[in-house]
Amino acid sequence: MTKELSRIDRIVAKHQADKSALIQILLEIQRENRWLPKPVVMRLSKRLGVPINQIYHIATFYKAFSLIPQGRHSVSVCTGTACHVRGAPRLLDRMREALNIRPGQTSPDQKFTLSTVNCLGCCALGPVLVVDGEYHGNPSSKEVKRVIASCD
Repeated sequence: MTKELSRIDRIVAKHQADKSALIQILLEIQRENRWLPKPVVMRLSKRLGVPINQIYHIATFYKAFSLIPQGRHSVSVCTGTACHVRGAPRLLDRMREALNIRPGQTSPDQKFTLSTVNCLGCCALGPVLVVDGEYHGNPSSKEVKRVIASCD
């Protein structure tokens, strides 16, 4: 944890401990840790002089932030109307089986986090799977296995 806190101090110093940069600081912390642990939020509150409840308000408002540990690889299945009609429930079932976790969960080894999203804006490709920002339209069971296996 000491190492994490020193990284937080480095990020805060980079922004000259400017309160107005709070969201950018949180984004950088999220990018490094993949989540916002309580000790980190407490340290940030002290360093910026921002009430901890204000930081939590921001962290819970924006979907970019997580207060629970996230996996090294982000896996999302679109469940919007077009994807749903085109087989998103079956794709989600395949992902649950392949990763052995449910949406909103992170694998015990912290390798994967599975989530659902309402729309990715690429309805013609549906159902859509996104792994670490890479889109896969209507992936077969074989392709799902290949994509998961390609993650380190």
